[in-house]
Amino acid sequence: MLIFDFHTIGNKLLSIRKRNGMTQAEVAESAGLSDRTYADIERGTVNMRIETILRICEALHITPDEVLTDDNTSLSVRQNELIERLNACNPKDRETALQLLSVFLQSLD
Repeated sequence: MLIFDFHTIGNKLLSIRKRNGMTQAEVAESAGLSDRTYADIERGTVNMRIETILRICEALHITPDEVLTDDNTSLSVRQNELIERLNACNPKDRETALQLLSVFLQSLD
């Protein structure tokens, strides 16, 4: 389902930006926006054109659906992020992480 509320979109952008370890100024510069404009977008106080959201998504290295659709997709996005992080680990750390996950999942039974 598409999101049309600018406050919700702004909150999602804020969360994604922080997850990526970026500042508002970095996103704004990469998207070709002023710092003030980007801050207003995150606050949900400004309407934006589709071109603007596309540039922001490119700056954040995300797809527009991550920002413009409801949170049902965020679980799969987080899962993919964890898999990417796991794949980036050295073999020993990856094995440790998998063992921890296995123990946790067994505790749910």
